[in-house]
Amino acid sequence: MGVTRTWILPILRIVIFLAIASALVKMAFFSATTSTADTPEFPTGAISEPEVAVTVGTIQNDVPVQGSIVADPALPVKATLNGEVNTVLVGVGAPVAADTAILTIRSETPGALRDDGTMAPNKVVSVTVLAGSPGILSALPVIVGQTVAVGEAVGQVAPTSFAVSGPLAPDQQYRLLTRPTEAEVTITGGPAPFTCTQLTITSALAGADPAADQNDGAPVSGATVRCGVPGEVTVFAGLGAELILAGGVAENVLTVPVTSVEGSSGAGSVYVRLADGTTEAAAVVIGLNDGVNVEIKEGLAEGDLVLQFIPGAPQVGVDMGDGCMSFPDGSVTCEP
Repeated sequence: MGVTRTWILPILRIVIFLAIASALVKMAFFSATTSTADTPEFPTGAISEPEVAVTVGTIQNDVPVQGSIVADPALPVKATLNGEVNTVLVGVGAPVAADTAILTIRSETPGALRDDGTMAPNKVVSVTVLAGSPGILSALPVIVGQTVAVGEAVGQVAPTSFAVSGPLAPDQQYRLLTRPTEAEVTITGGPAPFTCTQLTITSALAGADPAADQNDGAPVSGATVRCGVPGEVTVFAGLGAELILAGGVAENVLTVPVTSVEGSSGAGSVYVRLADGTTEAAAVVIGLNDGVNVEIKEGLAEGDLVLQFIPGAPQVGVDMGDGCMSFPDGSVTCEP
């Protein structure tokens, strides 16, 4: 025991101390040198803009429009004679047909003076005003004895028909190179999808509604899509609906992502990489697009490489479906 305490333990402490000191010296002087030697003096990484190849595919150009069910507007019942309302034949709320008599108007004109000095009898004319369209008599703002003029609205007939209506953004109009005449409609919480007909796309004209005009009489923006709901489909005003407008199909055509193209209709441009690493714009002719890919009619060939994203373009997301959007920086966001 005396030998252990006197010689062995002190020697072990010295050996351990020397090992620790040696490690500290190596960390302080040699590791820094190695790290500096392995680290380049200047950054050597380079940001590479992704490229995509021109491929052959099919463009199904369906344009979705969010809208709602609306009742068709009421049609006026107009007076056909200057005179007084003589009789009212139908009350507000009554169903009417186009040939239903609504009221009568009586006009009495004093007779002319005869050659013998006597007055001719007054001339009396009476007409019956018809509804003019089927529906429900929703308004009758006249009473017996009231004087009315030709063309004056003496009533309103509300049709029992409905329509689907929704706003069409200006960029969506570019996708409708051929105007559709019908649309596929899906009603939120309603019946199975159905086809609506007599589709119209209208834009407000400057000056038509001064209250809606701004910026020197220009219409607010966009257009309105409207089509009729078939009579056999049960709907109610105010229900939400989605319209799918068929803008055409292009099969076996050259396609690139919409993020690769400047422009959305007619003439456009894509960016190609040159041998020296720089990029250059190349003119193309654009056809249909489905919101994800676009048809290239002229300017590129199958297999050509173009930049996936336009240089300097803002971060515009691409719809990946299921509520998810992909952005040029590689990020993906999804709605909860």
